[in-house]
Amino acid sequence: MLRQALLFASRSGGARRIVQTAPFTGDVVRRFVAGETVEDAARVTGDLTAEGLLVTLDVLGEDTEDGARAEANAEHYVALLERLGTAGLGARAEVSVKLSAIGLSIGEELALENARRICGAARSASTTVTLDMEEHTTVDATLRIVHELRRDFPDVGAVIQAYLRRAEEHCADLAYEGSRVRLCKGAYAAPEAVAFTDKEEIDKSFVRCMKVLMAGKGYPMLATHDPRLIDIGGALAVLNERGADTFEYQMLYGIRSAEQRRLADKGAQVRVYVAYGQDWYEYFMRRLAEKPSNLKLFARSLVGRA
Repeated sequence: MLRQALLFASRSGGARRIVQTAPFTGDVVRRFVAGETVEDAARVTGDLTAEGLLVTLDVLGEDTEDGARAEANAEHYVALLERLGTAGLGARAEVSVKLSAIGLSIGEELALENARRICGAARSASTTVTLDMEEHTTVDATLRIVHELRRDFPDVGAVIQAYLRRAEEHCADLAYEGSRVRLCKGAYAAPEAVAFTDKEEIDKSFVRCMKVLMAGKGYPMLATHDPRLIDIGGALAVLNERGADTFEYQMLYGIRSAEQRRLADKGAQVRVYVAYGQDWYEYFMRRLAEKPSNLKLFARSLVGRA
């Protein structure tokens, strides 16, 4: 129930104003958000890659319903990728793109056109793009765009959310040679008809999806902080005779940083999801919804500093 309330608040203008104006909110936000500028993103990326970690960068901002804003968001990604290429970070850092930020709410063609520009810039920077999955209503459109982009950019990554009831089916469709697939639990509200709402059921779905991806011929990207699921992922790698370079773990910036380094030190590939930008509110609220301890951290900050 708390998770659903926080996800509802992520869409509430009133809640947004309260959180954004609360004293010392910035102190907590900086735990999860790397900064506001391309230079902030490049600095954090350099620090993380120097520790042996991989990075995927997300420019915050979504649900754009203005064409000019969608174009500007795409151009921001192009500038970011040029910065990564110039810094020689392309081999260790990619970008994650929300299609709603580059025009999906306006139309699939606009989102596809902008995504093509970003993919072209990524290729020039010797890196890749992963298309984030968003609301359950956008799943089919997102997968259509993934498949279309893969005609010219076969390394484009897809994301499947385990809390959706069709997740295992989608994983089976995407578990082919060269297919990069990020599996995450999901951080959006959805009706019970299309999504599991019980944590145990979501975890079971995540394991079923992992089994499909790890047994397939693609490149699984296991996005979880759950120690049990990480262990199961490792066991599935052994069972399917997968080398450490054939899959990776993914975790969020600011969450379980010590575990990220521990896994990397053991030889695993670990990619950190680094978000940055001024439009941090919805992303931040979803991080609170994912883990109760994050909400406690935020509450302690407000009470202790106010």
